[in-house]
Amino acid sequence: MKNLPKHKKVILFDGICNFCNDSVLTIIKHDTNNTFVFTSLQSDTGKEITHYLGVDTAEIDSIILYEPGVAYDIKSTAALKIMNDFGGLWKLTQVFFIFPEGFRNIVYDFIAKNRYKWFGKKETCMIPSEEIQDKFL
Repeated sequence: MKNLPKHKKVILFDGICNFCNDSVLTIIKHDTNNTFVFTSLQSDTGKEITHYLGVDTAEIDSIILYEPGVAYDIKSTAALKIMNDFGGLWKLTQVFFIFPEGFRNIVYDFIAKNRYKWFGKKETCMIPSEEIQDKFL
């Protein structure tokens, strides 16, 4: 597998989803510790990582948080762990861990299922601006 940056967490996201792209920009804004790098699920790197992890994106259409050499998380658990790394008031989102993962994922899946209808989608993946290009694999 391609050399991934050391000491970084990789976020794989749906590159054609407007909501997902806006979420990536929000994560970049709040990632003051420069913890995360990104790749779309549709990219060669994204496909390589999901293949390596054994994640079938036809079955799991979700955000993936991958910590190379450690573990990976999907859906609501990935989202909550990402927000936890922001610190500050974002830590309050961790209260949602009191709910069972299955319940949290019902809510996550409902939003994911409707994301194109509610927020639209692009024909191609987002091209990062020069200022944030180094955050993308």
